[in-house]
Amino acid sequence: MTKNKGLNAAIDNLLKTYKTPEEIVGENGLLQQLTKAVLQRALQAEMTLHLGHEKNGPITNGEGNARNGSSTKTIKGEFGSMPIEIPRDRDGSFEPVIIPKGQTRFPGFDDRVISLYSRGLTTREIQGHLEEIYGVEVSPALISKVTDAVAEEVKIWQNRPLDAVYPIVYMDAIRVKARGNGHVINKAVYLAIGVNLDGAKEVLGMWISENEGAKFWLQVVTELNNRGLQDIFIACVDGLKGFPEAIEAVYPKTQVQLCIVHMVRNSLRYVSWKQRKEVATDLKLIYGSATAEQAEMELSAFEAKWDASHPTIGMTWRRNWDQVIPFFAYPADIRKVIYTTNAIESLNMSLRKVTKNRGSFPNDEAMLKLLYLALRNIAKKWTLPIRDWKAAMNRFTILFEDRVPTNL
Repeated sequence: MTKNKGLNAAIDNLLKTYKTPEEIVGENGLLQQLTKAVLQRALQAEMTLHLGHEKNGPITNGEGNARNGSSTKTIKGEFGSMPIEIPRDRDGSFEPVIIPKGQTRFPGFDDRVISLYSRGLTTREIQGHLEEIYGVEVSPALISKVTDAVAEEVKIWQNRPLDAVYPIVYMDAIRVKARGNGHVINKAVYLAIGVNLDGAKEVLGMWISENEGAKFWLQVVTELNNRGLQDIFIACVDGLKGFPEAIEAVYPKTQVQLCIVHMVRNSLRYVSWKQRKEVATDLKLIYGSATAEQAEMELSAFEAKWDASHPTIGMTWRRNWDQVIPFFAYPADIRKVIYTTNAIESLNMSLRKVTKNRGSFPNDEAMLKLLYLALRNIAKKWTLPIRDWKAAMNRFTILFEDRVPTNL
């Protein structure tokens, strides 16, 4: 308590001289001067501990080692660029801890750079931001070096072991521009989100290919299996041809559920703006039915009404019907958990926000680096289980009794 009173009194005395915001937190202001003073005293304290005697005091170590002046180093941080005097000793054995040799950035500075990068700012934008806000001049090369440190973290994350069972896995792909073979192309970034037994969402992995196709998805699910994922109850996917077969080749017991949102969206592509509302309303009668039997009756009614002008819609739903109807086995209150890839659609939208400022990525590594950091930010918000998850798990326990782990 006495220490706090003394500190408060010291602060009050300082503020009598420094009053404006610029004088307190501006360049060369009170805060920067205090930071520098504390660092300098800490470095001198480290040297005293290293040598065993105070500055100008008698030499007490057996080697006769003593202080030998100092060298100037400029440290970058949120306080701006700050010159610091690093004390030296005669035999060069002093290794400062608070500002290690070779370090030119204050702890936390790299995290700030990575945070800005993860929100979609380009290297040049980060450079301008740091200079404008903190008065720190940072080269694009340094920013790239800081963010490149994430590359190893990405590799570890992409190859980490997975749980043995994820009741639901959502799979989708987004398009991102990147350079390849000397020109800019649209590449497919494949994403898989698993919902674990506790109802928590988790990005299982991210993969890049020039084209989205069932063959590549087969590689993806094979990798998931190799990383320990033994069983998926329900896989929610878009309508890509061959996708269900790719999943069933690795997970033959998995129930494949086509995303209704994708089905409706693709159906409306064939409809004029004038008729879209009416067609969408009629489609809702299909997927909003209480049972699969009622849904098929509504589909027949839809075909009778619209086949003459839009035959492709009914044909598409008929062709995919086996993957459309699995969710009818569940109560209405938990259908929304499994029949749509809204979870991954929301993720995709967030990723597009951070990539929209980029004309294109120079290579796949740069693309993965940014997307991984963005995913890491997004995942911080996934703190609660999926809504109505307990009801869903109770239903899963009945339907997939022999596949639900006994230790739940």
